[in-house]
Amino acid sequence: QVHLVESGGGLVQAGGSLRLSCAASGRTFSNYAMGWFRQAPGKEREFVGFISMSGVRTYYADSVKGRFTVSRDNAKNTMYLQMNSLKPEDTAVYYCAADRGAGSSRSGDYDYWGQGTQVTVSS
Repeated sequence: QVHLVESGGGLVQAGGSLRLSCAASGRTFSNYAMGWFRQAPGKEREFVGFISMSGVRTYYADSVKGRFTVSRDNAKNTMYLQMNSLKPEDTAVYYCAADRGAGSSRSGDYDYWGQGTQVTVSS
């Protein structure tokens, strides 16, 4: 079992930045690829980005590429999502998830999920 807790969400103006954290406990963190997803009101959950177990490989949704950066610190059992140049359409609940595989853009491939943290971007 892996327990995930997101933090760092909040209200920010368009063009601003936020950094989300995802703290993991339980199984060995470095054995999991980690992903970020988001869900806006009335919409389906969508992929944001993932990072491989070692942190060498990352992959992003086109909508956030060049603005968001996923990183991880395996010594601290924590993954991060640095969000820059935020837009109102980035408003959503952001979730982190753990994948025993190589990482994926499909939510169904993830084994464990956090409870989410709200990000609101005002125009």
